[in-house]
Amino acid sequence: MQVLFSAIMGIVQGLSEFLPISSSGHLLLAERLLSLVGYDVSSSKSLMIMLHMGTLVAVAAVFIKDWLNMLRHPIKDRTLLLLFLASLPALFAVILLGDFIDSTFTGWFLGPAFLITALFLVLAEKISRKTEKSSDEVSLKNAGAMGLFQAVALLPGVSRSGSTLLGGLISGLSRRSAAKFSFLMSAPAILGSFLVELKDVFESGNMSTLFSFDILIGTAFAAISGFFAIRYMLRLIEKISFNKFAIYVAIVGIITIIFQLTGFAGFPPIVQ
Repeated sequence: MQVLFSAIMGIVQGLSEFLPISSSGHLLLAERLLSLVGYDVSSSKSLMIMLHMGTLVAVAAVFIKDWLNMLRHPIKDRTLLLLFLASLPALFAVILLGDFIDSTFTGWFLGPAFLITALFLVLAEKISRKTEKSSDEVSLKNAGAMGLFQAVALLPGVSRSGSTLLGGLISGLSRRSAAKFSFLMSAPAILGSFLVELKDVFESGNMSTLFSFDILIGTAFAAISGFFAIRYMLRLIEKISFNKFAIYVAIVGIITIIFQLTGFAGFPPIVQ
């Protein structure tokens, strides 16, 4: 059964990392709900680390040509510089507000955070449909705006891809360019999280747990589902309405708040 649970968590991570619905929020939600039917959360730390690795593989695979071009022409291609600048707000937020951000991973702010994501997506849809002129080339202003919104998305339940899409659209990017840069931004964010969590596991002497069969299965499902989620969004980003995702996330948020108010499955209350 643990293999099945790991596969489910892998699919949740892969899809929700790149669809604008919040991977961290859905993983917290899935973990608590699956624990009701026997999911052993004792290995969840190791699983989460490897799920991040799976989605990192997905980003690398989809944009392999872009990564190679960045590395071959780091001066001519400014993307690496822009990705670095876009990552700074989240880094500063972790340094300044690390304890508060860590506290939200207990799930106490999860329901309201999902509703924030829904609001961001509604705003993104309105802005993208009203803007007559948009740019296909990412500028320093775009990278800065998307970086600021990525810092907000450190809270579980606030979608990183949804937030950064809104930042890109507000600063004048086209939907497709904002989506692509958002996905590229996920690589340093995921890598940073992976390395921090890996350090903790290494210091605890539990490195061998990362390579158990069930965790490797979860990693593979995260990579495969993440790959298809990216391809789906890039192909349909011009046509699909963010409002559809907003409705879904709003429903999830309301249900989560009900869970929190009732204490269902051990969900912590909103007021701490």
